[in-house]
Amino acid sequence: MVERDLLLDSTLDSVEIAEDAVLHDAQEIGFAEEDLHQIGMAVRETMVNAVVHGNRYNARKKVHLSVLKAPDRLTVVIADEGEGFDLNALPNPLAEENLLRQSGRGLLLIQAFVDEFQVRRGQPGGTEVRMVKYLAKAS
Repeated sequence: MVERDLLLDSTLDSVEIAEDAVLHDAQEIGFAEEDLHQIGMAVRETMVNAVVHGNRYNARKKVHLSVLKAPDRLTVVIADEGEGFDLNALPNPLAEENLLRQSGRGLLLIQAFVDEFQVRRGQPGGTEVRMVKYLAKAS
């Protein structure tokens, strides 16, 4: 297992850096084009959430990106240094009153694009998102 560990600034430039790094690792494992697109979107959404909602663009706060590569999977962990949030307290993006809102669908998209998705309180604070994408084996 090879690990990538990056400490990124709370800027939208870091979103691009994280996506490029993860996609590089995913390509090395052998993910197909469609999977690469899904992984990229999941990382992009998670990074935007960490920078905008978690750290609120605070220059003193960082976003931590970890990537673990295994022959059959890619694990990506993105952690911010924000105040954290309760996943269960978020409004349902599919509820009729929320369908036209400009935000709120990111977590739903992320969950659709990866095979495993976990959100937990970071240590000592913030939010940590763990995503796993399995490499489909041709049979």
